[in-house]
Amino acid sequence: MRECVTISLTNEMKKKLDDIASRENVNRSEIIKTALKQYFSVLEFRRIRNLMIPKAEKAKIFSE
Repeated sequence: MRECVTISLTNEMKKKLDDIASRENVNRSEIIKTALKQYFSVLEFRRIRNLMIPKAEKAKIFSE
């Protein structure tokens, strides 16, 4: 199911969004959906990483 959501953007952000949409030949909605999917993926990665850090440190596995 789809729902409409209203967001507020600065003039600069809207201009960049419009420029990218025109250049990439996609609509603004697709760009925002892609950006949100990427953001959600980053959050999930960080959540899992934070769960694993103590286990890795206990096993003497370190990373930057």
